[in-house]
Amino acid sequence: MSAITLHKRLVREVKSENSWYYEVSKCAPQQALRDLERAFKNFLTIPKCGFPVFKKKGKKDSFYLEGSIHILRGNYIKLPRIGIVKTYEILPSVPVKNVRISKRAGDWYISFKYDECQPKPLTKKRTIIGVDVGINALATCSDGTTYGNVKAYKQAKKRLSRYQRRVQKKEPGSKNRAKAVKKLAKTHKKVADIRVDALHKLTTWLAKNHSTIVIEDLNVSGMLKNHKLASAIADCGFYEFKRQLTYKCECYESQLVIAPRFYPSSQICSRCGHQQKMPLHERTYNCANCGFQADRDFNAAVNLENYVNK
Repeated sequence: MSAITLHKRLVREVKSENSWYYEVSKCAPQQALRDLERAFKNFLTIPKCGFPVFKKKGKKDSFYLEGSIHILRGNYIKLPRIGIVKTYEILPSVPVKNVRISKRAGDWYISFKYDECQPKPLTKKRTIIGVDVGINALATCSDGTTYGNVKAYKQAKKRLSRYQRRVQKKEPGSKNRAKAVKKLAKTHKKVADIRVDALHKLTTWLAKNHSTIVIEDLNVSGMLKNHKLASAIADCGFYEFKRQLTYKCECYESQLVIAPRFYPSSQICSRCGHQQKMPLHERTYNCANCGFQADRDFNAAVNLENYVNK
């Protein structure tokens, strides 16, 4: 059943009996039906997509608006049915066709797309760079640059546990429980924002300043099965790193090369090419053939850079 058919049924059977439906914008239910249609198509065509889940109120709340949307005086935007809303950030003076308003940890966010002027070609500082991602250092580059892991979840773990216990002790359905849940959600949001901010800065720097970036195709889902390292791996955001780097390379006209999953970047000597076993606890690469010594992650990053030249 298509979204158009469902909308006709909504107007005929639901809106006719509930007059309050006409007090809100028609765009919200229409977009919800389009999202439902896309979810079922993905479920039927994409193997790993599961059955659509009911969107419960209070979890990932959002709605869609389109029509007469205008940006006024920098940080004011006029929305249909809602009116003029003040934003925290200064908005660009551009025409807006549609917006999506979402709620996270008690705060409301507005997002929209607009056409940007063609940026000037950037001068790349380096042709090829290999990037090895890890737990101790978020990224070790073949030029010697190292980006530390912020470990946002690890730093907030005790505070999150304390807030979680407070939620469990409150009476279900009470106002005090709602306050405790909101405080817990804000802490989770802060952890996620710190992690995403670090990833954005790293991926932007890589895509802007390098013509070719080489990374490994990590099996993140398999790595998370290691219960001793699962928490630390999830705190790094490896999947988000790859996702951001993919679209930013397209934006900045850079090339992203992904080495095969079983490429032994940590086992190969970056000087002579000798390959040897490297247990996870050994953090320094000592080549048994030529005596070369280097940091394990730096050696892997250089091998990833050399992967393109093979």
